[in-house]
Amino acid sequence: MSDANRMEALRRRAAPIEMEPGCFRDLGHRLVDQVADFLASLPGRPVTPAESPAAVREVLGAGERLPNSGADPGALLDRAAGLLFDHSLFNGHPRFFGYITSSAAPIGALGDFLAAAVNPNVGAWNLAPMASEIEAQTVRWIAELLGYPTDCGGLLVSGGNMANFVCFLAARTANAGGDVRRQGLGTHALRLYVSAETHTWVQKAADLFGLGTDSIRWIPTDDRQRMDVNALRSRIQGDLEAGAQPFLVVGNAGSVSTGAVDPLPEIAEICREHQLWFHVDGAYGAVAAAVPGVSPDLAGLSLADSVAVDPHKWLYAPVEAGCALVRNPGHLRDTFSYRPPYYHFEEQEAVDYFDLGLQNSRSFRALKVWLALQQVGRDGCLRMIADDILLAAQFHRLAAAHPELEAFTCNLSIATFRYVPKELRESVGSRKTEEYLNCLNRDLLTRIERSGEAFVSNAVIGGSFLLRLCIVNFRTSLEDIEALLPLVARLGREAHAALRGTCE
Repeated sequence: MSDANRMEALRRRAAPIEMEPGCFRDLGHRLVDQVADFLASLPGRPVTPAESPAAVREVLGAGERLPNSGADPGALLDRAAGLLFDHSLFNGHPRFFGYITSSAAPIGALGDFLAAAVNPNVGAWNLAPMASEIEAQTVRWIAELLGYPTDCGGLLVSGGNMANFVCFLAARTANAGGDVRRQGLGTHALRLYVSAETHTWVQKAADLFGLGTDSIRWIPTDDRQRMDVNALRSRIQGDLEAGAQPFLVVGNAGSVSTGAVDPLPEIAEICREHQLWFHVDGAYGAVAAAVPGVSPDLAGLSLADSVAVDPHKWLYAPVEAGCALVRNPGHLRDTFSYRPPYYHFEEQEAVDYFDLGLQNSRSFRALKVWLALQQVGRDGCLRMIADDILLAAQFHRLAAAHPELEAFTCNLSIATFRYVPKELRESVGSRKTEEYLNCLNRDLLTRIERSGEAFVSNAVIGGSFLLRLCIVNFRTSLEDIEALLPLVARLGREAHAALRGTCE
């Protein structure tokens, strides 16, 4: 085709990726029907097919080359749905008790569909006026749910790591001293303080943002896996006497392993004494702060300089949805704002989110959270979270009463336990038995996951390898947790029969 003919064809361009409204409508209706049927079928499906990577690659045809010619979009969507429905681990399954990833609210899935159709770039207000305002309102609502000041700064990010990173960088800018953005850290010997139960995001942050992991002071925990505040005081004082520069303390509002909540009010007081930035990693547990009967230490969230929250953990949003909250909005602009000449965004009474975080181009993450919060309201949110907590506590009680299980911790909606063969009950605590039980429960975890009947994860407390149940799942019922007990006992007996003599 000549250039002239091609230009004439472009007068009324027909791109191969475009879809006529009738075709889009038909395919969309069909896909919604398939998704609705899939969601209804979840309780009867295996939690996971437990396939090997090689098997998944084979069914995908992972070695195939990119096709030269296009294909029918209906056939492509049908195949994609089949691949995902038949070869995925389902965190929306009522017996998924593994990691802190919640069942996704159906309205959140529809919200993602709507957000993708409009496709706003929520980096600048002019590029996404309504989406920017919805995000700002969502941030305020999340803060309100936590009991955090609603005039704080904040934004939606991909998840807990990124939310904690945003707050970490704000703390570094505010407390490093000098112009760290222009001059770097220089000779600043910055030190940060975290409990031994803190998520590995803190190592990534210290590594990536110039401090190095040796700057982390790992504070020991008490017998409830909570930060030892006396040890914190001592370590800060020791660093000051050595000429180092403490700048940040991180408290946990629901640790990843056991759901432990650090003594946040006491940590806040220490931070005030030494003028340190107080950050709370509340990615998991912060949203439970207003639930009656939870740890009173969660009230300390309101004292923090910053908080990280994950709506895709316990507000039932589809992945990805994290949220960074910073008490003083100016600290975010001081940390992230640049205004190069190729930005033509007028200063106005509106938020340009590229000024507040790491990304310039940003997806419309807030819509799915905004819709879900309105669908259920504050009372509905708190009731669902309280139900998850109640179910975890009931499982802990049932495990404690079971003749072949040993219950350990129960915090928020996380319970830890292990399988102990009846004949080993009397020798629990001896080195030989403890080593065997660790081996046995590691094997048992694999058996449970591969069974497809349930999915749990693990924790290690005081050297003991434990099974870990976490409920952030509005589909989980009492019947589901009751069904886990005989499953663990049956597979535990099988593992014990197979391993007896080999782990000892």
